[in-house]
Amino acid sequence: MNHDDVVALFNTWNSALATLDPDTVTALYADNAVLLPTVSNRVRHDHAEIRDYFVGFLQKSPQGVIDESNVNVLSDTHATNSGVYTFTFGDGSTVTARFSYLYVATTDGWKILQHHSSAMPEG
Repeated sequence: MNHDDVVALFNTWNSALATLDPDTVTALYADNAVLLPTVSNRVRHDHAEIRDYFVGFLQKSPQGVIDESNVNVLSDTHATNSGVYTFTFGDGSTVTARFSYLYVATTDGWKILQHHSSAMPEG
């Protein structure tokens, strides 16, 4: 795993959003993943809760672009990417948010173990 591989994991996730299929997106998360989502106050602790979030979020037709990325390859099995991204929705509205992903290598490939996304506090 190198810097470009970690960035590519975001691109895979963003492409999954474009399918508008919550199962496709949820499959990118580890079984014990935690999601702190952008447009929900509820912490999501498992695939059922993560899927529930994406059912609603995907109805907005989101597509993300990374504005700032800070990658750290921690080991052969863990990597992080944190920074700022902007989502554009189907209605043309946008939200800029801070993000952090912790990725873990599994027998099924690299998965998101922790994902935190929060809208920028200074509008």
